[in-house]
Amino acid sequence: MKKIFLVALAAAAMMTSCKEAKTEKVEESAAAATEVVGDLAFVNTDIVFAESELFKTEGAALKEKTEKTQQSWAREEQKLQGEATKLQEKYQKALITTRDAQTQQEGIERRAQNLQARVQREAQTLDEENLVFTNRMQDLLLRAVQAVNADKKYKMVVDASALLDADMALDITDAVLAKFNELYAAEKAEKNTK
Repeated sequence: MKKIFLVALAAAAMMTSCKEAKTEKVEESAAAATEVVGDLAFVNTDIVFAESELFKTEGAALKEKTEKTQQSWAREEQKLQGEATKLQEKYQKALITTRDAQTQQEGIERRAQNLQARVQREAQTLDEENLVFTNRMQDLLLRAVQAVNADKKYKMVVDASALLDADMALDITDAVLAKFNELYAAEKAEKNTK
């Protein structure tokens, strides 16, 4: 019985010392993660953009507007194609005269041209809105990175999309996202006070 007790006591002592060693290693790696590992850092810009308040509000609204507009164009085009098909069927069945068929066909063609011109104008407007939005996102990202690195502790900050492998201690995405949202909130507050 004493031998079993001694073996159990020895095993418990070993487990405690292993647990303490693991805890020390975890604490050391956590400390290293908060320290500057080198003069490089990376930002996952896809995460910053997707999780930013700017994208969640204005970006989502712009995306929805673009999708609705494209769906509207598709419905109108299908409607015109349906009318052209029905007209052709009526003509082939000799339910309308050639002259009436030509007149109606010309009307459908004019409406199709008007639709095409409107689609081009609206597409150009949407493209401009998307470009402005993208430029705002890029500007806020650049300003956020510059603010996070204001003390110049990093000599280089790169986009994570170009990385093949990196130590996660170099990831400053969360800090950049927080600063991005802060800058956006300030921009929004300034705009509301005008």
